Amino acid sequence: MGAEAREGRRARGGGGAARRAERSAVSFDVAKVIDRNIPNLEILNEEALQIIEANAETVLEEIGVAFVENPAALDRWREAGADVRGERVHIPRGLARKLCATAPSSFVQHARNPDRSVEIGGGKLVLAPVYGPPFVRDIDGGRRYATMEDFRTFVKLGYMSKWLHHSGGTVCEPTDIPVNKRHLDMLHAHMTLSDKPFMGSVTEPERATDSVEMCEILFGKEFVRDNCVMTSLININSPLTFDSTMMGALEVYAAAGQACIVSPFIVGGAMAPVTVAGTLTQVLAEVMAGVAYSQLVRPGAPVIFGAFVTSIDMNSGAPTFGTPEASLITYGAGQLARRMGLPYRSAGSFTGSKLPDAQAAYETSNSLNMGLLSGVNFMLHACGWLEGGLVASFEKFVLDADQLGVLHHLSKGVDLTENGQAMDAIREVGPGGHYLGCAHTQANFKSAFWRSDVLDYKPFETWEDEGGRDSQSLGAARVQKLLAKYQQPQMDPSIAAALAAYVAEKKAASPDAYG
Repeated sequence: MGAEAREGRRARGGGGAARRAERSAVSFDVAKVIDRNIPNLEILNEEALQIIEANAETVLEEIGVAFVENPAALDRWREAGADVRGERVHIPRGLARKLCATAPSSFVQHARNPDRSVEIGGGKLVLAPVYGPPFVRDIDGGRRYATMEDFRTFVKLGYMSKWLHHSGGTVCEPTDIPVNKRHLDMLHAHMTLSDKPFMGSVTEPERATDSVEMCEILFGKEFVRDNCVMTSLININSPLTFDSTMMGALEVYAAAGQACIVSPFIVGGAMAPVTVAGTLTQVLAEVMAGVAYSQLVRPGAPVIFGAFVTSIDMNSGAPTFGTPEASLITYGAGQLARRMGLPYRSAGSFTGSKLPDAQAAYETSNSLNMGLLSGVNFMLHACGWLEGGLVASFEKFVLDADQLGVLHHLSKGVDLTENGQAMDAIREVGPGGHYLGCAHTQANFKSAFWRSDVLDYKPFETWEDEGGRDSQSLGAARVQKLLAKYQQPQMDPSIAAALAAYVAEKKAASPDAYG
């Protein structure tokens, strides 16, 4: 089916169906994007920031960055004034930052449900789920390779999660679907099982093109041409290497006006120096080169300053999470991103634990709070991450998603309105009284405190009578409750049919490939 025909079908159909769907849909609360009313934690003074920025410029000019197997990228850099030697691009001091200046400081990613669209940048914080694990874990089946059915379950849980703003991308890697076709099924699941915003495929440039074309069916070709409807993750092969696969996907998305997270993948001591300042220098150099390249493709293309940061256990070689060094780098990178006027992506529900246990809770809590205080605008991996990102856990997904409510409430800051000052309550109760029955408490008790939908605060006897459930068991019960309440959001039947036909046609056009 041609794009014009799909556009016409979209324009003609679905108004009545959409209204009927709205009347019959299951109602549940979805929190708006976080607006910070608290300050960011800034750990670097002006001198430190200037040193790191100067060192990053030196890296780009003297050491350079590699754009491998991408002659078109090398040509773009030559034309822009860089010194290209083989596949090494030496960027004159100030050039990358000048090119980055055309990237927007904030942008809106549109969802098919306009109420779920998100603004990324400024004082906003958008929360998205875990990305990329090949394995899943649940309380009954343990650790196993992920399937497409697992993927669909995660999309449903994300859709039903109040505090989660974004459906994400590769929430888990469905290994039962051929490598060259699974992106079609994953995108189709995001588009049909949820109406929150989502991410596109980056594993091959052609798959990025498929992502854009599917969005043209979902939103309409003209809408996609003029608006951002996808955010996608472009990882840099740290140190200082930009491969043709990721850059090819970036080229597709930037040309189409779709957003990319340009993100170094940093394991301190392995892919970056062991010191905080050294790592920040490399992160800034890599991001500036990647963002600048996106602007060479299309000035004004939306882009996000990314920083995925962890340290390494020098005994085992395993990545470690929730550490103070990673926090310092994340705080510092936030300051550097703001000085560039770019939205910032970092942090998440990081842990190296194998189970949703105490280690997972400690490391995740450290990582989530770090993200809030560092000024993150887009938090990928906000829920579900386990075992250093190898595993997506159903129980941890809902436990983390519940805790994201804490970030929402912390970000509100202190209410100093007349109601917030509560002087009428203090006068009413006076010395020796209590506030349980006073008018102010009665007027505010429903919204005064954040309340968990998962954790157990019951008396010991009640908890014991109910089986003495631990956090993993409580998470499993929450998973079942959300899935039982799930109802697929309605979609214009003509769009649903066009999407299904596109996926079927694309999958039939090539043989399966699992390698």
